[in-house]
Amino acid sequence: MSESICEVWVTVPDVEVGRRLMQGVLEQKLAACVNFLPALESAYWWEGKIEHAQEGLLMIKTTVERAKEVEEWIVVNHPYDCPAVITLPILAGYDHYMAWIRKSVVSG
Repeated sequence: MSESICEVWVTVPDVEVGRRLMQGVLEQKLAACVNFLPALESAYWWEGKIEHAQEGLLMIKTTVERAKEVEEWIVVNHPYDCPAVITLPILAGYDHYMAWIRKSVVSG
């Protein structure tokens, strides 16, 4: 049944924003778990030129059914004009962990 579990990745500009978004998706019961990597280097095209930034990465464990709600909540609460929100399927995983994610994410 792991096909119904996914991970939503979101880049954030700093630790403060990362922690605020992490707390928010958990308080909204949109996710079972959020891992936060507070430091990574990003390079990307923006407004016609290559930009470089220090960012963080949230890895949000949720269900496929709630992934769009996670995205919508992040977009409303994120400081970027165009936040990177990417949903990836989790194809397999430890059965008890996958069941815990499903149980922890309350239906909307």
